[in-house]
Amino acid sequence: MTGTGGLGFETGLALARAGGEVVIAGRNATKGEVAVARIRERVPRAKVRFETLDLAELASVAAFAERMCGELNSVDCLINNAGVMTPPTRQVSKDGYELQFATNYLGHFALTAHLLPLLCRARQPRVVTLSSVAARSGRIILEDLQAERAYRPMEVYSQSKLACLLFALELQRRSEAKGWGLASLAAHPGVSRTDLLPNGAGQHSIPGLARTYLWFLFQPAPQGALPTLYAATSPSATGGAYVGPTRLYETRGAPGPAKLPSLARDADLARSLWKVSERLSGVTFP
Repeated sequence: MTGTGGLGFETGLALARAGGEVVIAGRNATKGEVAVARIRERVPRAKVRFETLDLAELASVAAFAERMCGELNSVDCLINNAGVMTPPTRQVSKDGYELQFATNYLGHFALTAHLLPLLCRARQPRVVTLSSVAARSGRIILEDLQAERAYRPMEVYSQSKLACLLFALELQRRSEAKGWGLASLAAHPGVSRTDLLPNGAGQHSIPGLARTYLWFLFQPAPQGALPTLYAATSPSATGGAYVGPTRLYETRGAPGPAKLPSLARDADLARSLWKVSERLSGVTFP
């Protein structure tokens, strides 16, 4: 699972409580070790560890996957959770790609490809990719995926989360066509009380201040993690599903079927994005 705080921490905690062997992957080793220690405080016998992974650096993604392929026999579930949200100015990854696109989407695309052999060795493997309610307003501009023409933080974030949703659905189609045997699902947490907004936009930005002083509008992080956990573990969750909160326009509440944005249903767009993603990441699926 990618991501060390917020939804990632709550997801890892729940899986560890259920007896799962959990690998938490993130770029900040200090935060990662703190997350592991907090889980072990609550679950003393937890099988949990931290591994370094920077999704904004494709070489780091490849190195992480190589370590996992050398250490693990299989992976039952990959949860593509980590993300950055709305940095006020355009930033680029170590590979020169716009940071939100690189971290939220392209790094996870490459990670899934690298880990596919381990996933295919599991009995009933799943890949869960996190989208967002912001995907509803997202557009995929194939000619300007890196927001070089104009950088509008929320529009770029929405694009990255729509890309995650398109990827999850296209991965399911390809799994069915090629016989990989994995179920690919998408989930979104509604509007949840995490540090994603202040970490991205800044503590004193309007979104950051809203998160601090209007905290009651955001559902607790453990509640926000439920759609991910449902997608990852429920026998009722099947490949191609999109899971989110079911109350107040999918901003909060118990997990259930989420409404797909119309663009997410565009299989031609998904195939085009996939082709571009293979070129940008230098990674191909078999």
